[in-house]
Amino acid sequence: MDSPGTDKTHLTFENVGLAFAFIVFDAAVSHLLSLGVGTSLVTAATRCIVQLSVMALVLARIFETGNPWGVAGIAGLLNLMGTLETVINKAKMRFHYMFGFVLLSMVGSTIPVSIIGTRFAIAVQPFWIADQYVPIVGMLCGSTISGMVIAVNYVLKELVENKDKVEVYLAFGASRFEACKPIARDALRLALTPNVNQMSVLGIISIPGMMTGAILGGSSVQQAARLQMVIMFMISSCTALSSMAITVSALSVVVDGEHRVRGERVDRRQHLVYRVRNRLAEVVKNGVEGATEKIKGVFGKGKKGQEEEGTDGERQRLLG
Repeated sequence: MDSPGTDKTHLTFENVGLAFAFIVFDAAVSHLLSLGVGTSLVTAATRCIVQLSVMALVLARIFETGNPWGVAGIAGLLNLMGTLETVINKAKMRFHYMFGFVLLSMVGSTIPVSIIGTRFAIAVQPFWIADQYVPIVGMLCGSTISGMVIAVNYVLKELVENKDKVEVYLAFGASRFEACKPIARDALRLALTPNVNQMSVLGIISIPGMMTGAILGGSSVQQAARLQMVIMFMISSCTALSSMAITVSALSVVVDGEHRVRGERVDRRQHLVYRVRNRLAEVVKNGVEGATEKIKGVFGKGKKGQEEEGTDGERQRLLG
């Protein structure tokens, strides 16, 4: 006989479809009010379904084998995909060598925190047990992306739009880190605000997802609460480490060792991936339009010839 937890958590794609209907409803409301967020909602929800379905298939194989190299590969892949998401999709502006700095910041925060936290705080031995370690790394990567994006976007925006303020500090003899300290402080405050607010309301206003999942999985409420505490502290520390690392990296690149603000090291264009995509779309569009014009020309000439033949026939009948 199945346990109550198993009955409650047995879901099918019909359940997913019902939940997806909430997103569709919000998109419909957005369309009716011309808010412009419906497409992004549906696109993100569709990506969520596809990505989680693929990941479920991959993780099922990893969990079955229990191979530590497979666990390491998944952890590395999550960090790589998080870096691509940050640099290509989320960042509004980019600085030189940003991909390497983001990857180093993610790996340098998620891997040590996940290993130490899983081994000692959660007391999992060995720490690379797949069904314990991989979900933790995934949560850390997701939170890290959000923090780094907020931090790097704010830093680059300030260095581009308020460049004069930094240059005034530099002109009066401040080092580059002294001149940029207010920017770094505000960037980190913004990046960590969601985590601080989330920790502040846990247990009073909201019941977090990790605790809910543990309870549905059959754990006691006390154990679920302690597990959520550990996970939240790991997420917050990981977000803080990565945000500080990427903030210092961005400031070090844009404000060089000669205490100059190098605006040319900030790229405000769309990422190369999107520029190539737009160029290909333009080429395809021009090709389709050209082919359509040729087809219209061919049919137009045929129709024109028939009209001319009809006109000649009528003229001959009238003259005859």
